[in-house]
Amino acid sequence: MPRYEYICKSCSYNFEVQQSFSDDPLTICEKCGGELRKVFGNIGITFKGSGFYKTDSRSSSTSTVTPTSTTAESAPAAPSETAKPATEAPASTTPAATPTPAAG
Repeated sequence: MPRYEYICKSCSYNFEVQQSFSDDPLTICEKCGGELRKVFGNIGITFKGSGFYKTDSRSSSTSTVTPTSTTAESAPAAPSETAKPATEAPASTTPAATPTPAAG
């Protein structure tokens, strides 16, 4: 049977009691007659199987990226530094084709 911890809202009396799951929670302090509330503490959890730890989902060949190295290495280039499309060429490398007026 589980043990439950209670504390009185009026006199701060703290105690534990063993109760069944089907028992109703206590509501009245045995010392002063004040209102009780349950105290919830940490519970022990055991994770079994794979996938619960950060080392389970990663292979040993991948490396993690630190926040300081992401600014220069993985950030996209500024718009002025990006490569221009292949259809757009600088004017100095290819002569501009000027249409010749038709004589006529």
